[in-house]
Amino acid sequence: MRTRWARVLQLAVLLALAPGAGAWTPAPAPASVAIPAATPAPRAVWTWEAPTGAMLASPQVAAEALAFLRARRIGIVYLYADAFAGRNLIVQQPHRYRDFIRAAHANGIQVYALLGSWYLHTERYVLPRHQRKAVAMLRRVLDYNAAAAPGERFDGVNYDIEPHLLDAWEDATRPRLLRGFLDMTAAMMAAKRASGQALPIGPAMPFWWDGIPLEWRGARKPVSEHVADLTDYVALMDYRNHAEGRDSILSHAQDELAYADRVGKRVVIGLEFNPGGLAKLSFHGIGEAAFEVEAGKVEAALRTHPAFSGFAFHHYEGYRRFVGAPVPAAD
Repeated sequence: MRTRWARVLQLAVLLALAPGAGAWTPAPAPASVAIPAATPAPRAVWTWEAPTGAMLASPQVAAEALAFLRARRIGIVYLYADAFAGRNLIVQQPHRYRDFIRAAHANGIQVYALLGSWYLHTERYVLPRHQRKAVAMLRRVLDYNAAAAPGERFDGVNYDIEPHLLDAWEDATRPRLLRGFLDMTAAMMAAKRASGQALPIGPAMPFWWDGIPLEWRGARKPVSEHVADLTDYVALMDYRNHAEGRDSILSHAQDELAYADRVGKRVVIGLEFNPGGLAKLSFHGIGEAAFEVEAGKVEAALRTHPAFSGFAFHHYEGYRRFVGAPVPAAD
């Protein structure tokens, strides 16, 4: 079976071939917006199947992970919450999630349910015959929250379903697949509304969707804007390792941030730390100090954007290796 990193490599090629954005130029702050104090931007981390399973299986691994996250100022963990290796713990053993979330909250860390998986080939969920699976996946999280005590509930949801990973992705089929993504997203958000729950829900979204105009439900606009209209926030897969200039973190995020500012939504900047693909896609091999310099540039540039909601790191294991921390195994 192909590994999750194979999925990242495939995405890396797509990102590298995406149309290049112009150099980033800062927009002036609106007169009505006061520049806040330079407080650190929030940080989140995607945590996939295996490390999630280890944290849920072992209180010792969970405690070490939470200590690591706290020490690194990571205040949100996107924790995998669907089936893996023949089990679906959120249904079969929900107490494992309750225990972890309760411990995370005690450490000042929020937990978002992470949905979507190479293991399950959830990229197919954009196809009409599979869209019900996406809604069912979310409803399991909503049902879990409804049954859990307040301190044991997920704080939000992040879903990673990428139609461009389908073999059918090509120029002729791209609009249909993207409309399927939007239809799927609309159905998921309807399920959230029907539940009466207020937890924020948003996707991992490639930065280059802002360059694809699409007609959907009577409106023609960039796919990224349709997605922002539907969801509470987006985690923008903005995989570059320099903050400024052409083909940079800021240049690729500027349209999404400007639109989110206008419509009152949030944007989290996703960054890569794993090896593989083109060097510009990842901070791997650059060094932690150099990364913090680039992250600081992004924070300084975006401080006046109401939409800017910090960073998301891809992924827990890769980021640990990046900072020189071994990944502990479950007992």
